[in-house]
Amino acid sequence: MSTDDSVRQTQLGALAALSAYTSWGVFPLFFRLLGDVSPYIVVAHRVLWSALMVAIFLLVVKRLDEIKTVFKSRKTMVWLAASTVAISINWAIFVGATGTENVLSVSFGYFITPLANVAIGMVLLGERQNKFQTVAIAIAAVAVGVQAIGLGGVPWISLALAASFAFYGYFRKTVDVGAAPGLLIETLMIMPFAIILLAYMGPAYPMATADAGLFIWFLLFMSGPLTAGPLILFSFGAKRLRMTTIGIFQYIAPSMHFVFAVWLLGEPLNEARLFSFVLIWISLAVFTYDSFTRQREAARARKKVPA
Repeated sequence: MSTDDSVRQTQLGALAALSAYTSWGVFPLFFRLLGDVSPYIVVAHRVLWSALMVAIFLLVVKRLDEIKTVFKSRKTMVWLAASTVAISINWAIFVGATGTENVLSVSFGYFITPLANVAIGMVLLGERQNKFQTVAIAIAAVAVGVQAIGLGGVPWISLALAASFAFYGYFRKTVDVGAAPGLLIETLMIMPFAIILLAYMGPAYPMATADAGLFIWFLLFMSGPLTAGPLILFSFGAKRLRMTTIGIFQYIAPSMHFVFAVWLLGEPLNEARLFSFVLIWISLAVFTYDSFTRQREAARARKKVPA
């Protein structure tokens, strides 16, 4: 790939990631409308309608045959099974948290996700961290401890969201599958469980009136395209960007979550929790400064290399 092609692919990846994270930023407002519906029901509908939307998309663009190649690779299917588990856990926790006035926990979880990406790079990819990254991780660890004090317990929602999404990003970056075909296979893998769950729990959510029932059904249906679109964009971006760059874009959604939680949804923010957010912002500032510094140094080094 030429330099121009590489730059163009990076720019497209950045635009895709920006769009995905902005979309995820408004998700708490959407899922708050489904607050009375079991999060498991919501996830099941997300799976079914996402699969339908992606299948239609691949059919329209004449790329449906791509999934046949994926099914022939056992290694690829194992990686996609792992990414399916990760994103399913993430979906269930996210929907449950937004429906139970825990958007601040969601925000904190996604703020620490970039540092979870760093941890995965250290453990699974053998990446070495410099002093700035080490300081950022240490501050984040203190922030998690302060958050625990503010909540009166371990912030499991935040930690689970960060871990599940960081692993999802790692699995999708590792596997050589297109964004849309990969998402279709992921949803197909979990679809049998979704159908069984809907058959067992389907009548559990309230439909007191015909209007309310139609509105809920509309929201459940819309969870498909609203899920598929950003995930396709994220996977597209993740294949073209470094894990560090993906981590920087990750700040968009939790920032929106924080604003919505405090100023729109009225969730309580005590001093300890606010201090934990301040610490994580400092940590991310150190991390971002280091990332940009290393990128500038790498760019200067490339310019010095003779053609």
